[in-house]
Amino acid sequence: MADHSAEKCCAIIAAAGRSTRMGGDSSKQFLPLLGVPAIVRTLWAFDRASEVGRVIVVCRGEDLEQMKGCIERYRVQKVTAVLRGGGTRQESVSIGVRAVPAAVGCVAVHDGARPLITPDEINACVGDAFRCGASALGTPLKDTVKKIDLSQCVLSTPARECLWAVQTPQVFHLDLYRQALAKAQADGKDYTDDCQLVEQIGIRVHLCRGSYENIKLTTEEDLAVAEAILKKREAGI
Repeated sequence: MADHSAEKCCAIIAAAGRSTRMGGDSSKQFLPLLGVPAIVRTLWAFDRASEVGRVIVVCRGEDLEQMKGCIERYRVQKVTAVLRGGGTRQESVSIGVRAVPAAVGCVAVHDGARPLITPDEINACVGDAFRCGASALGTPLKDTVKKIDLSQCVLSTPARECLWAVQTPQVFHLDLYRQALAKAQADGKDYTDDCQLVEQIGIRVHLCRGSYENIKLTTEEDLAVAEAILKKREAGI
């Protein structure tokens, strides 16, 4: 892989989500996976990613001390700041972006609740972003998708070969991302997907093939799946 210098990419970990779909109001990032908090497994992956030089974590205000405690206890190395997030994902990431040094070339935005990301996947996506300007991990859809109307009747069937599920990290040249963020704020728009944020200023995002194992912890079932994947990895399967 080309040498971009470790300081050329800063990762922003969006970790302000609640586990409401898991039956509680706690932060799902702290839920244990084989005894280790999910957010720690996420941060360990970025620690081992050679293309990332520093990491900024954005979380809920009430989680700041617990987050700092996890980072210290589990000896996470690259985190340079833990910041209080905003009311939406876009606001939280914007807070993180403001803390990124101007000399950084790319910013990688990642869901804290995707703890199964690997260093190789991070490095591949960052390298792709340096070449293309904007890149995100994704996987081809396995299932046929139907477009429906409000009564849940099928309107059309999109060609499956043209449909991918986007994941994180999503990586962008820092100047492009800041430009897109400024326009969204000026237009009063709030996006839940960072690729969509940069698409609105005409930037084409290249998708880098990821893994179906890079799941986001959303439901209780996801925890069981994640632990099964971790056990498989530990067994070298």
